[in-house]
Amino acid sequence: MAKYRIEIDRDACVGDGLCVDEAPGTFEMDDEEIAVVINPEGDDPETILAAAEACPSEAIILYDAVTGAKVWPED
Repeated sequence: MAKYRIEIDRDACVGDGLCVDEAPGTFEMDDEEIAVVINPEGDDPETILAAAEACPSEAIILYDAVTGAKVWPED
């Protein structure tokens, strides 16, 4: 089971691609150059968190898959 439930705020994504650079097994860019999740377990949890933290627009939102608590970005 995945550690995170991953959401992408498509309006916030600026198409930088850092998430794909950090976690290519989890993210890719779609035809509109917006990040999408291709496999929520494609990289280890630490790598997925690093990818979310690298996003310049905080468009990647991570929630704990068990509790539903927001993990990133921090409020």
